[in-house]
Amino acid sequence: MSNKSLTLQGKHIRLEPLGSNHAERLAAASATDPSLYRWSPIPQGVSEAKKYIDTALAWQQAGTAVPFAIVRMHDSAVIGSTRFWNIERWAWPQGHPAHGRGFPDACEIGYTWFAKSAVRTGANTEAKLLMLRHAFEVWQVLRVCFHTDARNQRSRAALERIGGQFEGILRAHRMAADFIPRDSVRYSIVASEWPTVKQRLIQFVDR
Repeated sequence: MSNKSLTLQGKHIRLEPLGSNHAERLAAASATDPSLYRWSPIPQGVSEAKKYIDTALAWQQAGTAVPFAIVRMHDSAVIGSTRFWNIERWAWPQGHPAHGRGFPDACEIGYTWFAKSAVRTGANTEAKLLMLRHAFEVWQVLRVCFHTDARNQRSRAALERIGGQFEGILRAHRMAADFIPRDSVRYSIVASEWPTVKQRLIQFVDR
């Protein structure tokens, strides 16, 4: 299966390839409570949602991202979006066992946001389980990293809860949602940590 048609299905949600058909439902999801998105650049309205999707698909075309719509299983409602991005393919030398393996070597998970109805429901935990399992078990990446605005305590707590390891703070790292240079907190999970993280995530989802 190509990354463009990649669907990851769980018990409560599925991650389906983001497309222009999601624009109106994404706009509806983000309209429920704009105050949730103080630290994240979230599309407000259908026009912004279309631009958001176009940008994500351009990154996918360039091979640096795999974007998803997050869909609730029981009613097929779109409840947010997330993506693999900053996808890295390392220049393994000829003769190295990893040369030409065809999968990413490392990636970031980000651009993750949820409608108000999905906050504190376990949807975020299951989305992370689905994505991390694909990254470590199918792509066999060596590292997955996450960045969040240093001011975003809710996101930082969520990443620490699932087993993300704090690496440090990158100063003036990216443009923030409020259009200032933001400090980003960096977390990561490496391949050797995945079995422990996986068991923790499965326990959270089963609860």
